[in-house]
Amino acid sequence: MVTILITGATRGCGREMVERFIEAGHTVVGCGRSSTHVAALTKQFEMPHRFDVVDVADDGQVATWARSVIEAGFVPDLLLNNAALMNEPAPLWEIAADEFDRMMKVNVCGVANVIRHFVPAMIERKKGVIVNFSSGWGRSTSPEVAPYCATKYAIEGLSLALAQELPRGMASIPLNPGIINTEMLQTCWPDGANRYPTPDRWSRVAVPFLLRLGAKDNGRSLSVPG
Repeated sequence: MVTILITGATRGCGREMVERFIEAGHTVVGCGRSSTHVAALTKQFEMPHRFDVVDVADDGQVATWARSVIEAGFVPDLLLNNAALMNEPAPLWEIAADEFDRMMKVNVCGVANVIRHFVPAMIERKKGVIVNFSSGWGRSTSPEVAPYCATKYAIEGLSLALAQELPRGMASIPLNPGIINTEMLQTCWPDGANRYPTPDRWSRVAVPFLLRLGAKDNGRSLSVPG
C-alpha cells in the first residue's frame, strides 16, 4: 500500500483516479477548491483517506495543508499535480490579463507550491515519484489555447529540471494524460469531445500505469498509453 497525493482530486480525471487508487487498496490524500465536492469525497471515503479545500495557487494555503498532512503521517509516495485551468478559446490578444494570470498561478505556480511544501519530506526518505500533468499541448500547439499551451510547456521544463535535482531513488515526470472527454475538453472542442474516452474509462488504464512508475522513469516525458 502506498500514499498518493492528488491535487484537483474532486472532479473529472482527478475524481476518477481517487476511486481507482482506493479500489486498489492505497491511501489517497487530495485537495480541491470546492467545499461541496470535498465534503462529498470525505463522506464517501473515510479515514485513512483525507480530502481538504485548498487553492494550490495560494502558497500560504498549500504550506498550511502540507504541514497538517505531513504531521498526520501522510508523506506521499506518489505525488500527482493534476489541478489545472483551461482558457476560454480565443486568440491570445483577446484573452484578458486576469484570466491569463490566473491560469499561470494555478497551472504553473500551483505545481511549484505543492512541490515546495511536500517534496522536502519525500527527499528526506529518498523515495517517491512526482508526476506533473502536462498535455499534448505541452509538446505541440493549437490556435486559441495559447495560455494553456504556455503553462503546459512550462510544466515540461519545470519537471525535467527538477529531475536533475532529485536524489537517486526518486523521479520527476511530466505526463501527457492523452485526450479525455472532460469538461475542459468540451470547453475547447464541444463537437469532438465525445470521440474520446470518459474519465472513468481513462482512469482504468492510467492508474495501473501510474502505479508502475518509479526511479527508472526520472526525467522522462511520458504519456498514458492508448
